[in-house]
Amino acid sequence: MSKKNNPSAGNMTQLKEVLSVMHKEGMIAYMKEQPGEYEEAVKLAITDEQPYSWRAAWLLWSCMEENDPRLKKHTAKFIKALDGKKDGHQREIIKILMKMELTERQESLLFDKCVSLWEQTALSPSIRYTAFHFIRKIAAKYPELKKEISALFQQHFISPLSPGAKNGILRMLREDGFFRDNAE
Repeated sequence: MSKKNNPSAGNMTQLKEVLSVMHKEGMIAYMKEQPGEYEEAVKLAITDEQPYSWRAAWLLWSCMEENDPRLKKHTAKFIKALDGKKDGHQREIIKILMKMELTERQESLLFDKCVSLWEQTALSPSIRYTAFHFIRKIAAKYPELKKEISALFQQHFISPLSPGAKNGILRMLREDGFFRDNAE
């Protein structure tokens, strides 16, 4: 493929190289040593330049602080970036957003996206599990939603999950009082 047809050909940045060859510890150390690369990592994380984009999102989540001020101005972009990404990439973006303080509007947008992901039973258990965590977080913050979202936890949504994800979600649903053991 020529450079003309492949926009990333010949455009191997230092960060992309790090994302390609280093282990987690090395990537995190690189980000600490090169704070200027944070913006490039954000740009990569919200695009769909694989395999770098999902790795950049994973790296950002791995080295970010709670409500990281470097990410605050990008929150809306991360929410919008969820559309059209593969489930592993979506999972990493949701994990980033779960560590951020969101506005009510942003919570609402992300909640709707997570409900949509949860309802897609063909998706991998890991993205559905992560989407569930955000739904649960919002239900704890806004208890009035609990009754409305209880339909999301019917058996046909839970049974396609892997045994580990299913057991974890059932345990959390029981803890939250959504249902007793009869749903299993």
